[in-house]
Amino acid sequence: MSKKNKTWPTWRRDDKSVVSCTEKIKVMNDNFDEIQQIVQDAFEDGLLMEVSDDQMRQTLITMIGKLRNPLKKKSN
Repeated sequence: MSKKNKTWPTWRRDDKSVVSCTEKIKVMNDNFDEIQQIVQDAFEDGLLMEVSDDQMRQTLITMIGKLRNPLKKKSN
């Protein structure tokens, strides 16, 4: 099941300007297509192992909430 998602957002910078480089947009869309497929596969595996779909969703939300920006400057 390798469907390309054509509904990814218009990618924007922190200042709200649009990322217009075609190659950057392609990389972002490809990355998110891959992430979506990996998450879907893991979700389906969990269902087959009788894990609660609500628990899996909450765990994914928690995982995303813990992502950090390694490029963001620390303010001391």
